[in-house]
Amino acid sequence: MSIPLILVIFIAALFASLFGLGGGVLYTPFQLWLNIPLKEAAATSLLLVLVTSLSATVVYRQSQRVDWSLALVLEVPTTLGAYFGGLASAWFPAAVLGGVLVALLFLAGGLMVRPLQQPASSCAPATLARPRPWHWARHWQGETYWLDLRCVFAVMFTAGLLISMVGISGGVLKIPLMVLLMRVPMSVAVGSSAFMVGLTALAGLLGHATVGHVNWRMALPLAVPVLIGAQLGSRISIRLGTQELRRYYGWFLMIVAAVTLFRLFGTG
Repeated sequence: MSIPLILVIFIAALFASLFGLGGGVLYTPFQLWLNIPLKEAAATSLLLVLVTSLSATVVYRQSQRVDWSLALVLEVPTTLGAYFGGLASAWFPAAVLGGVLVALLFLAGGLMVRPLQQPASSCAPATLARPRPWHWARHWQGETYWLDLRCVFAVMFTAGLLISMVGISGGVLKIPLMVLLMRVPMSVAVGSSAFMVGLTALAGLLGHATVGHVNWRMALPLAVPVLIGAQLGSRISIRLGTQELRRYYGWFLMIVAAVTLFRLFGTG
């Protein structure tokens, strides 16, 4: 077990839990750079994502920042979209998919840093005189916001489609969609996302374990720095104000977009 791997895994867990992500987008490349086989790296990454999720969720739960019902409902259309995205990925050139992803990340990041003064959201109407059966009330710290489940399911299905087609962490798109289109408070979006990514990781880990891809002797020791990093990152997150967290996340998205753009077209 190398010290550099332990250190970068710890840092990845810290930043992942800070923004409610799983960290898989960082865990797998770090292992590949150290010549760990891809299948083994992917399986180890899923275990570490699961540990990150569980560790961060404990902290976010204590501060009442996890909307369990919302997380479970959003996972249904996202998972369906991810399945069909995997099937449809062969129909589109990688450059096209990458370009769409980069544009979405830049747009979402910009809106998180400098939100519209009067955002319009068909997924969460600001006022609702007569709730319909498809309107779902969510309550947080004395405030109530309504979700239009028709819009929510369409948006999250599309998000799952894109996530699967380009192979990125789900939280990167889920959080800005929850905040910008569904009016979910930023702190709740981060806490709920931290829980949601664990559900996906668990399903993938079970599949890899079934076919023997998990190197438990390497993966389990790495879970220790991940556990500590996720605890630290989530505790930093709950100390940040909502606007600070939102702004930092916006800049994080734009950095991810810039790196993705360079990797796709910079070596052309």
